[in-house]
Amino acid sequence: MPQRMPTTYPQAAIDKMLAAIQFDAQGLVPAIAQQHDSGEVLMMAYMDRNAVVETMRTGRACYWSRSRKAPWRKGDTSGHIQRLVELRVDCDGDTLLLEVEQTGVACHTGRHNCFFRAIRDGELAEIAPIEVDMATIGKD
Repeated sequence: MPQRMPTTYPQAAIDKMLAAIQFDAQGLVPAIAQQHDSGEVLMMAYMDRNAVVETMRTGRACYWSRSRKAPWRKGDTSGHIQRLVELRVDCDGDTLLLEVEQTGVACHTGRHNCFFRAIRDGELAEIAPIEVDMATIGKD
């Protein structure tokens, strides 16, 4: 399947999006990454103002790592990138939806998405296999 060109936005659109977002006290907003064509929820992360700008400017998903206290662009170390198809903001302005084209896996565990655990027969079970050994390529 050919990769699509990422969606980028002009500065005026970026400014309008920033004005619509309600960042929390730490300057963050939850961001859900969803595969654009299947609707599969891939992951949830946080974005700060700069990550939103970088994502909209370049068309590559960029997030804020709360553990590292630094920005991280999805795929810079693993090669498993997210190309932005569309950025949406919810009705309250407090959650973002990134419709993306995922290349490779989205989860740092090497699974296709981060939602690979569910209750089955009363137990918490892993319901998706590891597809990539992330130790060999780096996590991001």
